[in-house]
Amino acid sequence: MSAIWKSPEAAATVRARYAAFLNLWPAPSEQRRVSTSQGDTFVISSGPKNAPPVVLLHGSASNSASWLGDAAALSARFRVHAVDVIGEPGFSAESRPPLASGAYAPWIGEVLDALGVPRAALVGLSLGGWLAADFATRHPERVIGLVLLCPGGIGRHRNILIWAAPLLLMGSWGQRRMMQKILGPGLARAEKTPEGQAFGAFNAQIFAGFRPRMEALPPITSDALARLVMPVMTILGAQDAMIDSADTRRALTAAAPHTRVLWLPDDGHMLVGHGAAIADFLAETAA
Repeated sequence: MSAIWKSPEAAATVRARYAAFLNLWPAPSEQRRVSTSQGDTFVISSGPKNAPPVVLLHGSASNSASWLGDAAALSARFRVHAVDVIGEPGFSAESRPPLASGAYAPWIGEVLDALGVPRAALVGLSLGGWLAADFATRHPERVIGLVLLCPGGIGRHRNILIWAAPLLLMGSWGQRRMMQKILGPGLARAEKTPEGQAFGAFNAQIFAGFRPRMEALPPITSDALARLVMPVMTILGAQDAMIDSADTRRALTAAAPHTRVLWLPDDGHMLVGHGAAIADFLAETAA
């Protein structure tokens, strides 16, 4: 039995739906699996091959389909590599070492090496934000620029189990309500379109068949954040139900005062459609 899937059938269903979403990638792309010490890692690459490289790291209980709304803007100006995080519901290995083990920064380094990318800009969302920031604090010489969307491990995390646990006992309605509260107003806005409704249904399939990580993200200390000497941008939703966005802003700007903050008062944990702003910021860093 898989450690991350509730059944082989659930894994097959989610992966088939994921493959269909990747067929909608909004730029000419190539898909590959690169070898790492944690197993094969799936990457979808798009954009001019001679453009500055940008690596995208998605959040927990998700995969690179998270970037469908941003890939067009980024791929127009950069060589984009969207990486499926190991141990998540994508096409990478099911390997899931403890987050505090120190195994993830070497894994990212191996992915960059396999892609032939000595230095890159990193863009991370939620768990991917923690992965990107952790790698950048350990290997700042390999990071040209850093963009963190609702990153974990920097500000205080809210105890969602107080209200999420009862909802999980209420079947599909409860799971749906939990997703609405976790993702915030962005989900309701996205689901006004057919594409957004399809993606919402896909997320529900993931939640129904996948076992998410339950361990807490190791905090990134202020001393570590001070090693973020590269240009940094963070995008934060004031209504984030999972992470204290104000505390994240305070911690980042105190340790790395050059950080640029995009504060979104009407958004929660789900942040999509910021590809143009990210591309503009990264173009400045590349220049």
